[in-house]
Amino acid sequence: MRTYAIGDIHGQHDALLAAHALIEADRAATGDAEAVVVHVGDLVDRGPDSRGVIEHLMQGQARGEPWVVLKGNHDRMFTTFMDDPQARDPGLRADLSYLHPNIGGGMTLASYGLHAPADRPVAPVHAEARAAVPRAHVDFLRALPAWHLRGEALFVHAGIRPGVGMPYQTETDLVWIRRDFLDDTRDHGALVVHGHTALEAPQHYRNRLNIDGGAGYGRPLVAVVIEGRDAFRLTGAGRQALLPAAPLSAPFGAARSG
Repeated sequence: MRTYAIGDIHGQHDALLAAHALIEADRAATGDAEAVVVHVGDLVDRGPDSRGVIEHLMQGQARGEPWVVLKGNHDRMFTTFMDDPQARDPGLRADLSYLHPNIGGGMTLASYGLHAPADRPVAPVHAEARAAVPRAHVDFLRALPAWHLRGEALFVHAGIRPGVGMPYQTETDLVWIRRDFLDDTRDHGALVVHGHTALEAPQHYRNRLNIDGGAGYGRPLVAVVIEGRDAFRLTGAGRQALLPAAPLSAPFGAARSG
């Protein structure tokens, strides 16, 4: 089973279009026009055109493109801010807010025409955001699923809580988890394809595949194709094999239960 996936987008609309072009080139080479494309979340923040990213993905799904779009922690923080600027996502560090430069919420609001530096009073920023951001965009982000299982690959934004069946995973873990998932070398029953933890380039760890290449920090947006548990990065020169880095420990089986 062939599945395409795109890493954390972070408002990089032009890079998203380029990633879709790489996928279309691979589709043409394989003759497979129906394979699903999974976007692993973090559509917004840090980059210049979060609005364009959301509109592109909404329009593609509306015209019937085989696109799955998953929820990332930044997508959830955006909708939380839009609902209540005083509310805090439970995964967010206590010393940060959605408009803090490290999070990049101000960049998202700027794509809707707002001026939202971190030192501006939050109440007027929120009022302007409620007027400027289409309700359909907020509803789209809020309704995004947190995971998608397809063949031998489980797609999720941040990772999974090892040893917990998928129906019992919390959304907070699925969009925020790091160490407890990243440090676990056991087989999860499916190859977990995720983003959230930015790297210089995608890495295959046998039990998981990290495809966050750091587009939120100015690095390239990663597009990959997965066939079974084999993975290839898509480039202008064609496929580049992503080889597993280390052997697996004993099977864990978490992903198979849901």
